[in-house]
Amino acid sequence: MQVMYFAWVRERIGLPMEEVETQASTVQDLVAELVAREARYEMAFADTSALRVALDQELADFDAPLDGVREVAFFPPMTGG
Repeated sequence: MQVMYFAWVRERIGLPMEEVETQASTVQDLVAELVAREARYEMAFADTSALRVALDQELADFDAPLDGVREVAFFPPMTGG
């Protein structure tokens, strides 16, 4: 699946996107797999309450299932102005 990172998440990980092979069944499981990779992922996902996630461009929760999902995007909450 394609995993995309935006704003400070991208800065901490050092990539805008990557292809990830995963056995994760939920977004939270995917985060756990990523955090186990390297310290830069651990830094980026240290506080998931400060992050939002979209699955195939639809906002979702971290307990959402990944079955059939092709794209996961992580980003900080948007603010309007």
